[in-house]
This record gives sequence, C-alpha cells and structure tokens, in this order.
Amino acid sequence: DSDLSMRTLSTPSPALIFPPNSPGFQNGRGSSTSSSSVTGETVAMVHSPPPTRLTHPLIRLASKHQKEQANIDRLPDHSMIHIFSFLPTNQLCRCARVCRRWYNLAWDPRLWRTIRLTGETINVDRALKVLTRRLCQDTPNVCLMLETVIVSGCRRLTDRGLYTIAQCCPELRRLEVSGCYNISNEAVFDVVSLCPNLEHLDVSGCSKVTCISLTREASIKLSPLHGKQISIRYLDMTDCFVLEDEGLHTIAAHCTQLTHLYLRRCVRITDEGLRYLMIYCTSIKELSVSDCRFVSDFGMREIAKLESRLRYLSIAHCGRITDVGIRYIAKYCGKLRYLNARGCEGITDHGVEYLAKNCTKLKSLDIGKCPLVSDTGLEFLALNCFNLKRLSLKSCESITGQGLQIVAANCFDLQMLNVQDCEVSVEALRFVKRHCKRCIIEHTNPAFF
Repeated sequence: DSDLSMRTLSTPSPALIFPPNSPGFQNGRGSSTSSSSVTGETVAMVHSPPPTRLTHPLIRLASKHQKEQANIDRLPDHSMIHIFSFLPTNQLCRCARVCRRWYNLAWDPRLWRTIRLTGETINVDRALKVLTRRLCQDTPNVCLMLETVIVSGCRRLTDRGLYTIAQCCPELRRLEVSGCYNISNEAVFDVVSLCPNLEHLDVSGCSKVTCISLTREASIKLSPLHGKQISIRYLDMTDCFVLEDEGLHTIAAHCTQLTHLYLRRCVRITDEGLRYLMIYCTSIKELSVSDCRFVSDFGMREIAKLESRLRYLSIAHCGRITDVGIRYIAKYCGKLRYLNARGCEGITDHGVEYLAKNCTKLKSLDIGKCPLVSDTGLEFLALNCFNLKRLSLKSCESITGQGLQIVAANCFDLQMLNVQDCEVSVEALRFVKRHCKRCIIEHTNPAFF
C-alpha cells in the first residue's frame, strides 16, 4: 500500500475513450463498447482509485457460491498482468476501478506499450491527452513505455493530438494514423523530429500530408547530419494524392533508411520522382506505385537500380508500363519474390518469358487484365518458376485450360489460382485440383465446385 500513496492521478473512465454505444479503444486484440451513461460528445471523466473492499449492500448479501467465484483474487500478480494483456484499453480502464490491487496491476507499464484507437466519433485528441498524462505519472511529461500508437479512421484526430504524442512519447517506434484526414504536415514533422526512434509510419489516406521532413528547428540543430536523422524504415503514403515529385524528393533525402515504401494511388508521382527516390534510398525491399498512371518504363529503369535488394513490387494499373519495363526489372532484380502487374495491358508473353527466365524464385505473380498474355507465357512460367505459390490470371482473355494444365503439372506448391472471367473448362480446373491439392481456385465457372 505504500506505493498507492504515491499514485495521485486518477483512472481515466472508459467514457473518456468511448461515446455511448460505440466500438472503440483497443490495446491489443479485439474491441468492445463502453457502457457509460455519458450523453452526446465524448467527455473526460476521471475517478479516484477504488476502495480496497467493495461495500455495496448487494455484495454483502452474496451467497457462498457467489463468493467462491471471486477466487481470481488468489492469482499472483504476474498471472493477472498476463490476463490483462489480452484486454482492450477501455477494459483496462474498467478493471482499474474494481479495487486498489487491480488499479495498480491495470496500470503496469508492460500493459501500456501500445494504444489502439478506432472510430469516427471518438474525441481522440482529448483521449490521448488524458491517457498520456496518466502514463507520464512516474516520469513527469515523458511517457517512456509507450512504443506504438495506432489510430485508424478517426476523423476527429487533429494536429493537437499528434502534438501530444510528439511531446510526450520520445520512445515511440510505430505510429499509424490511416484515414485521419485532418492532420497536416506540421504535426507529422513534429512527430518525426521529436521521436528519433520512429521506424514505422502509416499516413495512408491523410490527404493533407504532402511530404515527410524534420521541422526547421530540428534541421538547424542537426544540420551536420541533415538528411539522416529520420530513422523511418516503413512508410505508407497510400492515397496521399497531393504528394508530388518534389515532396517525394524531400522524403527520399530525409528517410534514407527506407526499406518499405507504399505510394498506392499517389497519382501525381512521375518517373522523375522515382529517380530522386533511387538516389537516396538504396535499401528498399518493398515498393508499390500501383495506380500511379504517370509511371512508365523509364520509372522501371530507375527502380531496377535496387537490383537484388528488391523483393516486392506492385505496378498494378500503371498503363504506361510495357515489356520494356518488365525487362529492366527481370534483368537486374533477380531475387524478386512478388510482382503485381495487374492491368498493365502493354505486357505480353515476351515480357512474361523474360521475367520467368530471370526471376526464377518468384512466388507470387498477378498478371490479371493483361489481354496479351496467353498460354505461351504460362508455359514459360511453369518451366522456370517452380516455387510459384500464388498466380492471378483474372480477366486474361487469351488464357485457356491448356495453359493451366501446364502450370499445375509443374508448380506443385501452388496455393492460390485466380481464373475469374477466364474461358477455362471444368476439366482443366479439375486437373489443377488433382495436381495441386492445397490450391484454392477462384473461378466463375458454375459447373465446377
């Protein structure tokens, strides 16, 4: 109990985190709904640590059988903490109100390395402020245990909430704010400047974010090492459709340690932006430029400079990419494992042949909606890429059952095959099933089941 005397801050109520009848705050697996009677907008409520013993008259009248069900209190602290680790954040707040012992256990630092928050109606800024204040209790103004903050689809998250994270959580390693379209560059700059250990950043769907950079103050202070201060390795900017080549240049110059970069539907990116990227970021293993309609074969020539480091590439619906671009990738990126070229209608059997002969370790390939790919291309795949596990041929008009049979006879490890909207016979599908017993076939042939 001596430790209790030092704990002066009270426990945030679940009502702070959730408005009535809304799913929400998570700290691990699962989610649940607050039963608070607070009406209207989510508000901040705090409660003092509960008394050691509950004195409600109904509890005093409990039967012997009911009392025996409270044997959970006999569990040692480490077992209780392990149980609490499976609870979402709002449930941890509720557990902290049961008794003094649970109050201490629920706020054990090991349970607060991650905060998860989802939902459109949650007052995220207020919740982050109160929670970080409580977590900073033993180390004033600094929350040393929090390493991950995941906020998804919270339209009420603003720059103010990110400022709270930046100022209080210097040990932050992972931040996901996907779909939070009210945050801007300034708040993101503060986070990456004040959280030097940040490695994982997801700002997908944040349309106001146009680049990633240090703040001006941080740039001046760290000028001798400028450009190498941001330790981000994973960056997802999917649907940041305002991002342009200049912003990508800034990102590349500051985030030189990038290994995973996703630029899906960043429609203003061109080959010039990819040229900047390859100058600074030479360690990229996974890259997606899907739906970047201005990326062409010249961009593929730049990407090919990654050589054997590149393992994952998505160029889906980049209509300006042809066999020429595929040849660049196949020639220099021999360790490629995953390629998504769906909707690249300029790719033919010749491009598939070059890819199959040079990227023999390919495990996943999507060439759906490539009408110029036929059974000839499939034959090259079957005879060279024996480790192929996933193959999508959706809407490939020139594919027939003969090509599928060749693939099935050589690629025994095939686990997924998509032939939706392809003219293939039931016999061919059955042949695939016999030779690739673990293969899941996605098809549109009503006669095959």
